[in-house]
Amino acid sequence: MKITTGIPEANRAEVAALYWEAFGEKLGFVMGPKYRALVFITQVLRSDHGICAHDDTGALLGVVGFKTRDGALVGGSFTDMRRIYGWVGAAARTALMAALIRDLDNERFLIDGIFVAPEARGCGVGTALLDAIRAEARARGYRQVRLDVIDTNPRARALYLHQGFVELHTQKMGLWRHVFGFSACTTMVRDV
Repeated sequence: MKITTGIPEANRAEVAALYWEAFGEKLGFVMGPKYRALVFITQVLRSDHGICAHDDTGALLGVVGFKTRDGALVGGSFTDMRRIYGWVGAAARTALMAALIRDLDNERFLIDGIFVAPEARGCGVGTALLDAIRAEARARGYRQVRLDVIDTNPRARALYLHQGFVELHTQKMGLWRHVFGFSACTTMVRDV
């Protein structure tokens, strides 16, 4: 397995598809329909805010994204959203997405999504990507990494606990659970 910082241009559409597969259930109501979401994600994907895992043949195995003051793996602006969804669609989606956006953490390096190709799950890709993001955090001068995991993803939560992450707090979604399809989000941290 080869781990590299940055997302190769040739992998943009594939990364967008894997991202949607991982987070589409959570974001589907807000970012759908799928075909528009994939166009949006592909266009706004920040290649400099991701770390990729490829196999020996060059096939994409997984990605971990991060968020900085300069942007996120999948961010985009209102203008980007307007190009895909129109004025009204962009306004509604921006308002709904505000319920999910977490502030930057000045003390911890923020993991902004980790996702692994279905055929590569259980093969150590997630662990390798977590190791890589910790190394990236260390290189940037951070002492901890932070992530958020939703209650409907127990497999990811188990991986994070196994990798030494500890839970800081859990935020209930209240009525937003009907929009996003999960009831709670737990913030976890780990020393680098």
